[in-house]
Amino acid sequence: MNTDKFLSGQVISQQLGISRQAVNKAIMSLRDKGFDIESVTRKGYLLKSCPNVLNEEAIKSYLTTKFIGKNLKVFETIGSTNDYLKELGSKGAENGTVVVAREQTTGKGRLGRVWQTEKDAGIAFSVLLRPNLSPAELSSITPLTGLAVCKAINDFCMLDSKIKWPNDIIVGKKKLVGILTEMSAEFDRVEYAIPGIGINVEHSVFPDEIAHKATSILLETGRHIDKNKFLATVLNYLEDILIKNNYRLTGEASVEYGNLCATIGRQVTFARGNRNVSGMAVSVNNSGELEVMLSNGTVVTVNSGEVTVQGIY
Repeated sequence: MNTDKFLSGQVISQQLGISRQAVNKAIMSLRDKGFDIESVTRKGYLLKSCPNVLNEEAIKSYLTTKFIGKNLKVFETIGSTNDYLKELGSKGAENGTVVVAREQTTGKGRLGRVWQTEKDAGIAFSVLLRPNLSPAELSSITPLTGLAVCKAINDFCMLDSKIKWPNDIIVGKKKLVGILTEMSAEFDRVEYAIPGIGINVEHSVFPDEIAHKATSILLETGRHIDKNKFLATVLNYLEDILIKNNYRLTGEASVEYGNLCATIGRQVTFARGNRNVSGMAVSVNNSGELEVMLSNGTVVTVNSGEVTVQGIY
């Protein structure tokens, strides 16, 4: 992406192997999408600025990955990135395929909740993974994804975000990110896993019913970020952590996760049978389960369901 000198239409034509007419048509299309491109006779074209909306070419220009995002689709509007990617996955889409939406209308949260993404305010995306794991080992995907997203946010945005087990990223006591992992598997073989991630980025206000428990990067930093560079950073972190840990919650990853987990050290309440049980969250084990110490000293594991964390929504 060159923004410091003019390129002639002839040079662009030669480099891309297309006609001058095709170059002119492409320039007009880019301008329609919000790219500020200056044109001067006998000098050519100069890219002055890019729109701060999700764009496939811009995202790819910042990627350093080997497989995640090499096949990447950006939609202006979509129902659910997870649903669309599940359809692609069932048809053989390659490992690392990423689907991104500028607006998501029927996205899914945990326990059947709806996660809507206002156009260009948030980032909703899903990643298709085909790990060589048994179905029992797939429980590591969500915590590894949470670890990657949390580290990327803290490094890129200079925030102190934390993980709320099992699948939220928070800043302070408010939710910034939601993660939902879905999969297709047989008894002994995983066809694919799809972590879907929704990040609040440009929201300045939230509906009254969630305003007390939701936040955004804009609200926390007071800054507008480059969404394309940020998303690429998240994908770079995700691939690095998945490869380094071979898709498993290794000892090193568990330590990193524990250091960033806001749930550990707090009182939690969860359902056990027909009653609610409370205790102190003490750790997350290598299977991604939350270990909770009850008042009698017994340690039990929690692997699913709704968990209420004292002091956090």
